[in-house]
Amino acid sequence: MTHHTGFLLTRHARDLGSHTHIELWLATPHGPTQLLIPNERPVFFIEQTAQNAALQALDSLANIEVRPLEMMHFSGAAVSAVYTSTIAQSQLCQQRLRQSDIAVYETDIRLADRYLMERFIRGSLDYTGTVYNQSGYSQIRNAKCRPTDYTPQLSVVSLDFECSEKGILYSVGLASPMDSRVIMIGDAEPSDTNIEWVNDEQALIHALIAWFKHHDPDVIIGWNVIDFDFRLLHRRAQRHGIALQIGRGQQTSYFRSASKTGQGFITIPGRVVLDGIDTLKTAAYHFRSWSLEAVSQELLGEGKAIHNVHDRMAEINHMFAHDKSSLAKYNLQDCTLVNRIFQHTHLLEFAIQRSRLTGLELDRIGGSVAAFTNLYLPQLHRAGYIAPNLESEHWQASPGGYVMDSLPGLYDSVLVLDFKSLYPSIIRSFLIDPMGLIEGLQLEIGKHANQAVPGFRGGQFHRTRHFLPEMIEQLWIARDHAKKANEYAFSQAIKIIMNSFYGVLGSSGCRFFDTRLASSITMRGHEIMKQTRELIESYGYQVIYGDTDSTFVALGYECTEADAKRIGTELVDTINQWWTDHLRANYQLTSILEIEYENHYRKFLMPTIRGSETGSKKRYAGLLGQGDHERMVFKGLESVRTDWTALAQRFQKELYRMIFHGESPDDYIRDMTERTRAGEFDEELVYRKRLRQKLSEYQRNVPPQVRAARLADDINAKLGRAPQYQNKGIIDYVITVNGPEPKEYCRSPLDYDHYIDKQLKPVADAILPFIERQFDALNAPQLGLF
Repeated sequence: MTHHTGFLLTRHARDLGSHTHIELWLATPHGPTQLLIPNERPVFFIEQTAQNAALQALDSLANIEVRPLEMMHFSGAAVSAVYTSTIAQSQLCQQRLRQSDIAVYETDIRLADRYLMERFIRGSLDYTGTVYNQSGYSQIRNAKCRPTDYTPQLSVVSLDFECSEKGILYSVGLASPMDSRVIMIGDAEPSDTNIEWVNDEQALIHALIAWFKHHDPDVIIGWNVIDFDFRLLHRRAQRHGIALQIGRGQQTSYFRSASKTGQGFITIPGRVVLDGIDTLKTAAYHFRSWSLEAVSQELLGEGKAIHNVHDRMAEINHMFAHDKSSLAKYNLQDCTLVNRIFQHTHLLEFAIQRSRLTGLELDRIGGSVAAFTNLYLPQLHRAGYIAPNLESEHWQASPGGYVMDSLPGLYDSVLVLDFKSLYPSIIRSFLIDPMGLIEGLQLEIGKHANQAVPGFRGGQFHRTRHFLPEMIEQLWIARDHAKKANEYAFSQAIKIIMNSFYGVLGSSGCRFFDTRLASSITMRGHEIMKQTRELIESYGYQVIYGDTDSTFVALGYECTEADAKRIGTELVDTINQWWTDHLRANYQLTSILEIEYENHYRKFLMPTIRGSETGSKKRYAGLLGQGDHERMVFKGLESVRTDWTALAQRFQKELYRMIFHGESPDDYIRDMTERTRAGEFDEELVYRKRLRQKLSEYQRNVPPQVRAARLADDINAKLGRAPQYQNKGIIDYVITVNGPEPKEYCRSPLDYDHYIDKQLKPVADAILPFIERQFDALNAPQLGLF
């Protein structure tokens, strides 16, 4: 039988009559392909001691099999599998057993996920079956699948709607190498943009359905594309009674909202929707603002022409009424910007590689716990165990990463030594593993060959019965290869997954959470960091700070880059050898711990906690490199925090640059203070804050951003505009002599004393004491002698 290869786009399982039906849509070298897999039986587990009671509880149900297995729960109890013919029947069985106080296990794993997981299928797969040629795709019935290694070339379209403030559609932009156009409501007019003209909203929706059928993209991308664009599209289609057949095989799309958060989710059979914001966050990107304008400016150096939401809405309404050609150009520009952001950041490649590594869906947001489950569970089953249930009510927090008290000061020549992937290294070195913990607890610590490896809080780990150390080792090797091949997206995907494993084991949302697991990682990290500090200080150097896996070493004098590197390399070699010898002698283990020489700060500031003499944590600044390669680094300080004004950030960067280079800042501080008071920097005095609750939920201690937002929506109401801030959001505001006011509706003079006291002064006071200066003294009135 001929085998074919493809990459998984969407998965779905449902009941058809008395049996189950799994549908997988693939992208293949031969075009889109639908796999149909019938009669997969749902399964979950119970303890064998409850089997007779379970059979009584399920006695009235047909086509159910309860089969004892040679498998056990983490408690050591033997288990049985409960097989049913349909998903609905499985859910009914679970309900009846719970009502009879019978514990059920692994009930949360969806049928399609289990089918793929148990076959170790992660993204790419090899398939066989009976081929039926359909219109635009191949259908494979009675498909059989197995894992393979295949990287697809996926077709992509960027989509963006323009609409009125009431959500009435004006146009939709579609930008793709296959075809770029705007579908626009209105009478045809000359344009240099490819416009498909339609008569009304219904015709626009039908034209969009036809576009998807004709051009058939694998992936749809956009900016807030699910919660805005597809939510809007489904609402308008529902209003007109139009079935949104934009899925493959003319299947309809399905939109739902989470009951608690209201977050939207879209299912389009055969197509994947990737939101630019969510995918960037999953790939560990961070931005001051997540607007398309802000992100495109930061990444691409260009953005949109309209920024203010009311100006933007008014401009769009005007263009739709009087200049549809310009609206089409504007609409398509948004699509193009999203395409360019995806290309610039290799986001699609990242999503593909993440799926290949973990088996997660391409559009899965976050998903660290699901990724770990996908990778770990099939191996656990083959070792004779089922997974435990989530036990959040017994959750006990584990210590966080090690953060030492800092020694504040302004230093010359500070080295940074970093442990390479410390937590994954600890897991590999000390054989930390969920099953290894269960097996290890059955052993006695002793001198025999099978002694357990000690952990913390009563944990201990088996030396041979484990999977997680090998999983990390394989990812580690793959990342080294990816880095050497300059495969950035693959390397980044591996790094995020590998580093997430500790977070998963320390999360109450993970079925494998055990405080002995997480604590054996973090508390071992504390031990390693403290011992490393002692080693460094035994050579006469001063450790001024330590944070999770980084150690900051003050050399005590100003030295060259070459000398700093030599000293750093000597320390690294000594520390790594010490840990190798220590683990071999005391634990009979091979050390994977590796500290690296990371940086040499020519100048380094470790500030105090504001208003005290105690050293701060996770806040510092330093000067790296020389000449054209010189750069300043700020960690946790005002210049990198989104809740400080642009003026404070600019002031801090220049002030620190001057002090790091030995220049007097006196005149600069006085000049900036005077010019601020004179109103020269008004555009840089804007605060930007997120409203984390609905406005109505702020009752006590109402912060300034909420007062500004309430004022803005009061003015919106008077102007007949829609409210902006009632249901969370982000607001730009200023502090005036009459209190906080929204930037767009500011009517009062700015309170310059506020900005000098609350923005410039705290920035200056963090560094000036170390050069024997005071902000207030520098700005005091100059008194004459007479």
